[in-house]
Amino acid sequence: MRFQPPRPKSDDERILPLINVVFLLLIFFMLAGKLAATDPIKVTPPRSASEGMIDTRELVIVIGANGDLAFDGERIDRAFLEETVAKRLSGNTHLQVWLKADSGTDSVQVITIMEILRKAGVERLKLLTIPAAVNEAA
Repeated sequence: MRFQPPRPKSDDERILPLINVVFLLLIFFMLAGKLAATDPIKVTPPRSASEGMIDTRELVIVIGANGDLAFDGERIDRAFLEETVAKRLSGNTHLQVWLKADSGTDSVQVITIMEILRKAGVERLKLLTIPAAVNEAA
């Protein structure tokens, strides 16, 4: 009984599983990855020494330098802000609300928006800022 010697495997056969794994990983990260949404208003937040992360389930209100407002990625008129926020908070008063104001925004405007949010039922409000460099904080 004579056996044939094993034929040598080509390089293509050895690299094919690696290519399959790379493509599967590429597809996985494309589907699982999340792109950050941009704000509808151009805002440069003020700098601060504290840091924190935003939970995507939380509400974000953006105030532009000229007083424009955006709520959860859409522009909104100041007259409808209280009503809209109250609707979103109905049944969940412990929801965190983030306020992102431009560093050039008048502080009176920011305080006015904070009062509107308090009337809407917001119990937890945080201001979004850009972390300051260590030498700037001193």
